[in-house]
Amino acid sequence: MHTEALKWGILGTASIAKRAIIPGIAASASGEVVAIASRSLEKAQAFAAEHDIKTAYGSYEELLADEEIEAVYIPLPNHLHKEWVIKAAEAGKHVLCEKPIALHAEEAEEMKGACEQHRVVLAEAFMYRYQARYKDILAHIDNGDIGEIRGIRAVFTFNNASAFDNFRMKRAYGGGGLYDVGVYPLSLARLVFGEEPEAVTVHSFMPDSHDQVDMVAAGLVEFSNGRYLTFDCGMWAAFRDEAEIIGTKGRITIPTAFTNEANGYDLYTNDGHTHFCGNAVDHYALQADAFAATVRNEKPLPFSAEDAVLNMKVLDACLKSQLERKRIEVER
Repeated sequence: MHTEALKWGILGTASIAKRAIIPGIAASASGEVVAIASRSLEKAQAFAAEHDIKTAYGSYEELLADEEIEAVYIPLPNHLHKEWVIKAAEAGKHVLCEKPIALHAEEAEEMKGACEQHRVVLAEAFMYRYQARYKDILAHIDNGDIGEIRGIRAVFTFNNASAFDNFRMKRAYGGGGLYDVGVYPLSLARLVFGEEPEAVTVHSFMPDSHDQVDMVAAGLVEFSNGRYLTFDCGMWAAFRDEAEIIGTKGRITIPTAFTNEANGYDLYTNDGHTHFCGNAVDHYALQADAFAATVRNEKPLPFSAEDAVLNMKVLDACLKSQLERKRIEVER
């Protein structure tokens, strides 16, 4: 087993890097952030000083040319993911890319191909999937504790409507609630059902005041045998973050389903209600360790780049449905 820390570089000074990824890598058993890049050297230097990062670069290209760096995290706006994932792959860097991995599935396929060509690992940063409670929840389902699964209800909303300059409010940058938080319920349903959905229907609020991005969206995702996901997501609603898995003999409710494992989950069956306490381990640290283990050839990545492509196909259908106001079949 490798004992040397995986050397990380961060492309950009986004808030998610500051508040989550960098502390997560620092808390991991396997990684170390050694460089930060910004298009402003002064900004990168200030960021590096604040987070005790030894090297700051005034361009992304300079960071990718640093031979010490083995892996990069990309938290850039969505429309820049493809360009910099491919450039990182060409530089021989393994890549953890913030979700959604791309603007559409064709981009994701191209990114996946580039990383395969250059023999580097590519992963989409869905940190919640590394939480221990989801392994336990899937075990309850496999054991038949709540019977046959009939459906899933999941929500993820917050209110950021006043941040007009944020890239999430710009259509050309991949803005909108579906891109930003809708991808979480979609990935969760695919994880729980263990299959790809058949079709989607999405209804959205896309005001002119916010460049016609979807500020709130609600959808139905159809899976085989009449099973379903109902979800809503958005950036102009009160904060909500929860999921419920409904079976024929019981149900599982998951508070803070995508953000905080410490709140655990609740199992309801004919025998009563049981609350399972969560794990306080940082899921960003767990994600970093799983990524490093794959880079070091110790174990395969739990969620491959192909999984990211498949999730984008569902998102593509959702984006098309909200514009055309009709049911859209998911590309197979």
